[in-house]
Amino acid sequence: MATKIHNMSADAALENDCRDIHDSWGPKSSRLVRVLAGRNSMERQQMRGIYKAIYGEELVERLGTVDRALSLWMLDPHDRDAVVAREALEPGGADFKALIEIFVGRKSSQIFLIKQSYKARFKRQLDQDIINIDPPHSYQKILVALAASHEAHNADISQHIAKCDARRLYETVKDSSGAIEEAVVLEMLTKRSIPQLKLTFSCYQHIFGHDFTKALQMRNWGEFESSLRTVVKCIFNPPKYYAKVLYKSIKGGESDRGGLERVLLGRAEVDLDEIQRAFEGKYGIQVKEAICERICREDYRDFLVALATKRAN
Repeated sequence: MATKIHNMSADAALENDCRDIHDSWGPKSSRLVRVLAGRNSMERQQMRGIYKAIYGEELVERLGTVDRALSLWMLDPHDRDAVVAREALEPGGADFKALIEIFVGRKSSQIFLIKQSYKARFKRQLDQDIINIDPPHSYQKILVALAASHEAHNADISQHIAKCDARRLYETVKDSSGAIEEAVVLEMLTKRSIPQLKLTFSCYQHIFGHDFTKALQMRNWGEFESSLRTVVKCIFNPPKYYAKVLYKSIKGGESDRGGLERVLLGRAEVDLDEIQRAFEGKYGIQVKEAICERICREDYRDFLVALATKRAN
């Protein structure tokens, strides 16, 4: 009985939040954004159902008229990633980092759901849209390889394979006068899972005394090497990678908030605590303090700070 009473109370709280959102956004907005930021994924989906039942309209659309970030937050994670991916592929210049973060930061089962959502929402195939990116870019080759890896890789992680792959990578970069062997790297990205690749980069550092990105940096490198460095950083040390994305986006202010929203929305229920520790360690300031310094709009700032102080469920 106690459980039933608790559930009824929780449902009532969600219903009250829905009524507050519908009836009076303005004066209560600061409280509401904090409440919404504190809801876990299941509660957010329950709120969408309650709101639709009461008012006959989608809560996501209601919030979208107020703030895009709030609207994205209310979506299922795979739906949110599908929207982010589509925006990243809009004509006029692809946002390759947003796409890389999806294919590196999600499990194969999640990538499957993202592709399904993308097709349902936009009547397009995500893989094909990546292949059709124009003008072509080195990130494009890497994304195609990573997409294939999610469909074909072996789920088991092998120390032996990691050591062999690390030595193969070393062979591709030991001669700094020539271009890296793209085919070797792309084959590896295609056939290995993200955890396997992370182990490979760890073995590389252990065997050769420096990480693979340093080897790429020391070369007379071009576009492919530059793109590969970003991808390796995202795979090998996600907290450090995302901390840098946050810093660059916060430094750019509200005119450059894409990375800020991507990290806070996409990692809030994954590893945001680790990212924030990496951020404070590198830049000497907490994420929430940096947001307060640079973001002027109160409601938006309150929402981002609430996400930054949220704990993964």
